Amino acid sequence: MTRSAANARCASRCLPALASLLGVALLAAPAWAADEMPKTDSGDTAWMLASTALVLMMTVPGLALFYGGMVRKKNVLATLMQAFTVCCLVTITWMVAGYSLAFTNGNPYIGDLSRVFLHGIADHITKGNDVPFTLGAGTSNATAYTIPETVYMMFQMTFAIITPALIAGAFADRMKFSAMCAFMVLWSLFVYSPIAHWVWSATGWVGALGAADFAGGTVVHINAGIAGLMCALVLGKRVGYGHDNMSPHNLAYAVIGASLLWVGWFGFNAGSAVSAGGRAGMAMAVTQIATAAAALGWMFAEWAAKGKPSVLGCISGAVAGLVAITPASGFVLPGPSIVIGIAAGVICFWASTSLKHMMGYDDSLDTFGVHGIGGIVGALLTGVFAFGPLSATDSAPDGTVGGLHQLLIQAEAVCATLVWSGVVSLILLKIVDLTIGLRVSREEEVEGLDLVLHGEQLG
Repeated sequence: MTRSAANARCASRCLPALASLLGVALLAAPAWAADEMPKTDSGDTAWMLASTALVLMMTVPGLALFYGGMVRKKNVLATLMQAFTVCCLVTITWMVAGYSLAFTNGNPYIGDLSRVFLHGIADHITKGNDVPFTLGAGTSNATAYTIPETVYMMFQMTFAIITPALIAGAFADRMKFSAMCAFMVLWSLFVYSPIAHWVWSATGWVGALGAADFAGGTVVHINAGIAGLMCALVLGKRVGYGHDNMSPHNLAYAVIGASLLWVGWFGFNAGSAVSAGGRAGMAMAVTQIATAAAALGWMFAEWAAKGKPSVLGCISGAVAGLVAITPASGFVLPGPSIVIGIAAGVICFWASTSLKHMMGYDDSLDTFGVHGIGGIVGALLTGVFAFGPLSATDSAPDGTVGGLHQLLIQAEAVCATLVWSGVVSLILLKIVDLTIGLRVSREEEVEGLDLVLHGEQLG
């Protein structure tokens, strides 16, 4: 047999086998591609569901009990009612328009209305595609998460709920319930949603600057703090302020509330990693450390200044630490978190005592002194202590690195939040005052909001 004949015979035998193998490979290729398609991660989704529940717990019952324990007996139910009602009002407001204004692409200042009434949010479910959620899809700053958009929307809703609820501490004991409802809805739409968009959306101008706010130093705490100060200034002082005994009715309630806030804050900060990984673990660790350091910082400062450490001071210090570590929690290491905590405890103690008295405003439950000042401390110190590898990505391998440049960016974000929230809050308060009135009468305030506004009172 010639060599050419042998080759031909071999080819006639091998080609069918090769064709069969190629056919199998082609049939298997779509299955491999399907396996490689991105899917939601059940672990990340479970963590975010738990975090969402933890953050909701911070408002009801955490903040409700914290604030309710610090007011006088005649206003306890009204204070609890404020937190509970804000939760309900903002839930609907967020569903109707707030989420769409905050987290759709829109422009650098506000989102569009593509998610109004949560339109289209369930498309990936109804089409049978369990795909992850991409924030800012189609933009250069798009971020892909391994959770459904419904979970992301709910997690962000809990932030939108607690932020205006924090403001209520500044006007405790004296605002009309109807005025509170109107102001909170308007503030959620015209203040919270725009600032959340600036900082956290893919197209926001503050985020584009490179400002670092992991879980809400600007969006939540500075925002609520300066709005609370505006409320205190516009409403004026409580009847009898500086003369009558305005001691907390039940500090046990306040301690329970603060404890719930502390536990819930792990969802607030560690949940902001939007995944169950190393960054969430670090955020949880520094949250615990900074909170303990701040509680001790306030306690020892008060002990030195007044001769005795108070229960109210210790829990207030813990909240100040939680506030200050919030923007930094995904950016700093444990060592700097102690510095942030101590600084927050001492500075917020000064702001809630000396500064308040020097300026002469009546911030009933120290919303500005703890959340406003604490948020500023945390936002600025994030710019000092940010550790790049914690926030490194493929597109930004250095991450956010602390230093003078980052500090200046942080300061710009702080100033923008103070100006927008302060000015717009003032305008909204004036509008509500001119239409339905802001404050109860002197006689009603003396009698107590529980009976006057709700027809109920503690036994």
